[in-house]
Amino acid sequence: TSPATPAFTELTQDFLLSNGAVGKISIPAIGVKNYYLWKGETTASMKKGLGHFTSTSVWNGNVAVCGHNHGAKYVIGSIKDLEIGDTITYTTIYGTRTYEVVLVKTISNSDWSYLQATADNRITLTTCLANQPEKRICVQAVQIIR
Repeated sequence: TSPATPAFTELTQDFLLSNGAVGKISIPAIGVKNYYLWKGETTASMKKGLGHFTSTSVWNGNVAVCGHNHGAKYVIGSIKDLEIGDTITYTTIYGTRTYEVVLVKTISNSDWSYLQATADNRITLTTCLANQPEKRICVQAVQIIR
């Protein structure tokens, strides 16, 4: 058998929600409800919600997201407290997907390997780690197929 081909959905103008956001994310276990996901891993994006890593997919494959860990209106620093099996929902114009957490890990701030395209549908969340600028928290969750 040959390896599965990585899946990727490119961000196009017609993919965006009516307010210009890529989609919205909820993480019930840590009280994140309908945080909008904005194009770009930038301060401007994270001021309005969460940032989308532009090198990653917006629907099929690996959707990668970044956010502040504290000191902003929209923070996801509590992702460090997620547990295997917790759920994340992601809603776009294509519909809603539910993902199950499979990884919660501290990584180096220079480790971009978790942003690679994947054959399965997953969501990757990253945020800084308080008082450790050289570290990041990385959470990956895979789509629950029902």
